[in-house]
Amino acid sequence: MIRYQSNTAKVNSVDIHYVQTGSGPPLLLLHGYPQSHVMWHKVIAKLSEEYTVIASDLRGYGDSSAPITDAQHTPYSKRVMAQDQLLLMKSLGFTQFILIAHDRGARVAHRMSLDAPEAILKLVLLDIAPTLHMYDHTSMAFASAYFHWFLLIQPFDFPETFIGGNTAYFLSSIFRAKPKHRLIHTDEAVAEYLRCFDQNTIHASCEDYRASATIDLQHDRVDRNSENIIRCPLLIMWGSHGIIGKLYNPMEVWSQYAENVEGIEVDSGHFIPEECPEVLLNSVIPFLQDSN
Repeated sequence: MIRYQSNTAKVNSVDIHYVQTGSGPPLLLLHGYPQSHVMWHKVIAKLSEEYTVIASDLRGYGDSSAPITDAQHTPYSKRVMAQDQLLLMKSLGFTQFILIAHDRGARVAHRMSLDAPEAILKLVLLDIAPTLHMYDHTSMAFASAYFHWFLLIQPFDFPETFIGGNTAYFLSSIFRAKPKHRLIHTDEAVAEYLRCFDQNTIHASCEDYRASATIDLQHDRVDRNSENIIRCPLLIMWGSHGIIGKLYNPMEVWSQYAENVEGIEVDSGHFIPEECPEVLLNSVIPFLQDSN
C-alpha cells in the first residue's frame, strides 16, 4: 500500500487530516464507514496521473478531529461535514473541484452539491441511495441488511458501549466475515481502519448516523420541497452484489434528485474502490474527461 505525506488543516474549528498527490485539476475523495482516506489506496496513484488528488478523513473519522456534539447532532450533520471539506479545498487554493465519494462520504458529497453547487464540477457517488429515500422506504430487507443504521442511531451510550466492548470483532465482521474479504481489504488497510477506530471515533461515527436520522432529514426535506436537486453532472455506481442495487432502482431514484445523471452497475459488493479498482477507474475516468 503506497503511503503519502500526511497533512492536517485547521478548518471550521476542527483538524481535517488529508493526503495530497499528483497534479492537474483538483479531485477530492471522501471515504465511507468505518474507514478513512486509506480506502482509496488502490486507485489514488492512477488518479494522480491526471489530477491533483486530495483524499481526506471526514470529521470524526481517521485522524481528523472528533468534536463534541450537541443534542441536535449538528456538529455531525452532513451540512457541517460538507463545510469542512469545502473549507479544506479552499485552504488548498481550490474553489471548484471534482468529487468522488463512497458510502458516508457520498452522503456528505450529496449535501455539498446542494449547498455549494458552484463548487462541484462533476460528482461521482458510489453505492448509495439518497438518505431521505432510504428512510422513507424502510423495509424489513433494508433494516436487516443495514442493521447498523438502526443500531448506531440509538441514544448515547448504548451503541458506543456495544461496539467498544470488542472493536476488533466488530470490524472483523465487516472486513473479514468471508475468506474473499482478504483479497478486497488488505491486512495493512484493515490495520489502519482498526488503529483509527478508537472510542472517540466510535462515538463520532454514531453521531454521524444519528444526524442522518434527524437533522439531515430536516435539511433533505427542505430541499425536496424547494426542488433543490443536484445540477452538476452526476455518475452513480453500485455493486450488483450489494444492497443498493437489490432494494432500489438506483437510476430511477437518483433521477428524482439530480437533473443530469448517469449510472453504472458493476460486478461488485459495497466496497467498490477496494473490490474492483480497475473497473472503477475505467468507468470514472471517461466520465471525468467527457467535456459534455
